[in-house]
Amino acid sequence: MRYWPLTWLGPEKTFAFQSDCANADFVIYFGARETIGEPSVYNSLRSNCPKARILGCSTGTAINGPALSDTAGTALAVEFNGSRVELARLALEGKSSFEAGQCIAGQLPRLDLAGVLLLSDGLHVNGSELVAGVQSVLGTDVPLGGGLAGDGAAFTKTLVGADAIPTDNSIAALGFYGAKLNIRLGMAHGWDFFGPSRRVTRAEGAVLYEMDGKPALDLYTRYLGDEAADLPASGLLYPLLLTNPADPQDEVVRTVLSVDHDRRTMTFAGDIPQGWHARLMRGDFDNLVRGAAAAAEQTGGLIDAQSEGFAVLISCVGRRLLMKQRTADEVEATAASLSDRVRQIGFYSYGEIVGNGVTGSCGLHNQTMTVMMIQETA
Repeated sequence: MRYWPLTWLGPEKTFAFQSDCANADFVIYFGARETIGEPSVYNSLRSNCPKARILGCSTGTAINGPALSDTAGTALAVEFNGSRVELARLALEGKSSFEAGQCIAGQLPRLDLAGVLLLSDGLHVNGSELVAGVQSVLGTDVPLGGGLAGDGAAFTKTLVGADAIPTDNSIAALGFYGAKLNIRLGMAHGWDFFGPSRRVTRAEGAVLYEMDGKPALDLYTRYLGDEAADLPASGLLYPLLLTNPADPQDEVVRTVLSVDHDRRTMTFAGDIPQGWHARLMRGDFDNLVRGAAAAAEQTGGLIDAQSEGFAVLISCVGRRLLMKQRTADEVEATAASLSDRVRQIGFYSYGEIVGNGVTGSCGLHNQTMTVMMIQETA
């Protein structure tokens, strides 16, 4: 494997290239919606990497190595030594999220599939159902990582591009193929608990009605105090941990997207399983940084110390809004936990897709740092 981090030229809205990246097999890129939506960005990638499959999405904050940027884009061109990739893309066009997952997975050949990187529109998709649709076709044994495209704190429009200028209402997946590929996933959150554990007594899809038989919004309002007036925005700083009572190691983190004051309900960025235990969380900067490091450590690092690799980091916009300047600490922590032969690239999302590392299942997470480490061994 060879890779080339591509330098962003802001005013020109293009990337600067090295001449030898012309044979790249694929390019991954992330950047602000206002910039990656410009044709010049995709056109510069295509003209300089003519053979590559090109995949990218919008974000409020891009991860470029150990650094962050809210304005500059980031891209990584990769050339495999024998392995290959396939790219799938889909416009939602009225499909349910589950159907969209099935359709996008159906475009990827199953033979020799070593892993999948999935990117989706961040505002018009139920991420839980999308993943369920993908896994209904590919199964749960294929490593599946990815995330929902972001738009910073604006929540206005998100873009995904697959061999084309990025558009909204789109989904794309990059399949990695070959026996030499080592693909491993990590996920951790680092949030602290407060308040008692409660039981989800009524929920439908992503809408939470009741915990312990009481209106969910009433309970949130009581614990947030004065900050409850700023819901749903303040909810990004107080995510909910959901735990499967049948398997305490099976857990997901959920973020509030909207509230209904008349019905006293809350809508989250993914499904809320009825009967699961729920606990409110809040952030301590040092613990969040340790959580990011733990996610990188879960990948186990390189299995071939002589070969290079790259890691796709997908964290949550809620962590970015809470940590502000200290957000760079979590990206530096993941870099310190990985080999110096692993190049980081990534973005801050509206939802993270990754296996939980315990049961082998995969789902949508919020407020986590996720790491998808990919290496081609010699």
